[in-house]
Amino acid sequence: MSRQYVTTAIDYPNAAPHMGHVLEKVLADVMARWFRLRGDAVRFQIGTDEHGTKIQRTAEKERVTPQDLVDKNVELFETLYTELNISYDMFIRTSDQKQHWPTVQALWTKLEEAKMLEKRSYTGLYCSGCERFMTERDLEDGICPNHKVAPEEVTEENFFFLMSKDTQNLKKLLTADWDGETYRIIPSSREKETLSLIEQGLEDVSFSRPRSSLTWGVPVPSNDNQTMYVWCDALTNYISGLGFFTDHEDKSFWDDATVTHVIGKDIARFHALIWPSMLRAAGVRIPDQLLIHGFLTSEGGKMSKSLGNVVKPSDVLEKFAGNPDPIRFFLSHEIPVGNDGDFSWDRFEKLYDAKLRNAMGNLLNRVLVLLQKEGGEVTVPDSPSDKEQAAEGWKEFAASMDAFDIHSSVAQAMKLVDVLNAAIDTTKPWTLEGEEKVVLLSRFAESLRHIALMLLPIMPDTAKRMTEQLGVSYADSMTDKDFVITEQMQQFGGQNDWKAVGEPSILFAPLT
Repeated sequence: MSRQYVTTAIDYPNAAPHMGHVLEKVLADVMARWFRLRGDAVRFQIGTDEHGTKIQRTAEKERVTPQDLVDKNVELFETLYTELNISYDMFIRTSDQKQHWPTVQALWTKLEEAKMLEKRSYTGLYCSGCERFMTERDLEDGICPNHKVAPEEVTEENFFFLMSKDTQNLKKLLTADWDGETYRIIPSSREKETLSLIEQGLEDVSFSRPRSSLTWGVPVPSNDNQTMYVWCDALTNYISGLGFFTDHEDKSFWDDATVTHVIGKDIARFHALIWPSMLRAAGVRIPDQLLIHGFLTSEGGKMSKSLGNVVKPSDVLEKFAGNPDPIRFFLSHEIPVGNDGDFSWDRFEKLYDAKLRNAMGNLLNRVLVLLQKEGGEVTVPDSPSDKEQAAEGWKEFAASMDAFDIHSSVAQAMKLVDVLNAAIDTTKPWTLEGEEKVVLLSRFAESLRHIALMLLPIMPDTAKRMTEQLGVSYADSMTDKDFVITEQMQQFGGQNDWKAVGEPSILFAPLT
C-alpha cells in the first residue's frame, strides 16, 4: 500500500477565512480523497500560522492578547473547513507549545550546528503584510505588489539563514540533477520561475527578529533576545505534526510516503527554495512534490473591500442551504490546477442550474421514476461494449486524477451525463415495455452509478446521495476514510448484489 502525505499552507488567522483559503483546501481535499479511494494510506494535514507582527499589531488594535485573537479566529477556520467537508486528519497550530515548538526549536539548533545561521545587523525593507523583508526587485514602483503599500525601512540585528551557500545544490535539485532526490514542481511553468530566481542569485533570509519588536512567536533557543520569524516557525509545521526530533517522532508518513505540499503561487519560492535548503541542512529528506495553485478573482477583478466584490465563504454556503458540494464542484470544474480562476455569481448559478440541477439531477430522477413504475428492478445486461467503454473511461479518469488534472476529470464525468441525457431522449424508454424497458433503464442506472463514483472525491455528499437513491449496497460506506473504489466497482455490471433502485428525491433544489 502506498503512503501519501498531503499538506496545505497553514492559514494566517489575523482575520476571518476568505475564498482563497477555500480554493486551496478544496483542491487538497479532492486529492487526499482520491488517494484514499484508489487504496493509498493517507495523512492530510492543514493548520494555522499564528505568530508574527500582523497578529501582534491586530491584537493590540483590538485590545486583546495575541492568543485570544488567534483562538477566536482559528475557530472560524475550523468551522468553515468542517462545513466544506474537508477530510483532514491533523490540524496543526503554531502556537501549540507541546506539538509544534519542540520540533521548531530542535530544527533551529540543527541549522546552527550545520553553520547555516549567522547573526548580523541588517537594514531592509519590511512588508508587514507579507511578513518578510523585501528587495527592490520584489517591488513594483516601490510598492509591494501583493498589499499595494510601500514597505517600511527597518534596521535590526537578526539571525540569517545562509541560503546563498546552497544555490548550486538547489539548482541541481530542481533540475533532477541531484543524486537520489528530486523536487517536482507542478505545474512545470512554476519550476521555470523558480529556476529563474536562482539564476538571478539567491540571497540570505532573515530568520529572526529582536524581541523588542516581535514578542509573539517561538523564542530562539540560543538567544533569549531573538524571536523566530516566519520561515523556521511556519514551514516546520509539515514535520512538527509528525513529532520530528521528539520522543513521539513518527517518520512513516515522511520517509516512507509521497509528500505533496499544496500551496498558492505567492509563497511558491519559499517552499521551493528555503524549505528544501532547511531540510537538507538538518539531514531530513526533502518533499516529493509541490502542487501550486493560482489566485481567485471576483467578477474579473482582485477581491477588494473597497470595490465591494469580496465573496464570503459563508455567503456561498448560505446560498446553497449549507451544501458545500456546489462550491466544491464550481472550483474543480472551472479552474484548472495552476491557473488563476474567477468567481462569478452569475456563472456559478448558471453552472449549478445547467450542470447539476438540470443535467445530472433531472437525469437521475427521470431514470429512477421510470424504473419505479416498472417495479424498481435492476437488470444490467452483460454487454462487452459497455464493459470496454467503462474500462477505458476509468483508465482515462484515473490518469487525469493522478496527474492532478481535476478539471479534466470533472469534465469527463459531466460529459458522460450529457451523453446519457442525449441517449435517453433518443431511445425514449418511456415508449418501451417489459424487459426491454427495464434493461435499457438499468443501463442508464449503471452509468449513473459510475458517475457517482467518479464525483465522489469532488462532491462526496452528492455522490453518496446519488448512490443511495440508486439502491447500491455500498452507499452507506462511501464517505468513510477506508472506502476504496475496487476494480469490481469500476466494471460495468460489476455489482451482482444490486437488485433494485431506491426512492428518488431532489438532488439539487432550485435556487430562490
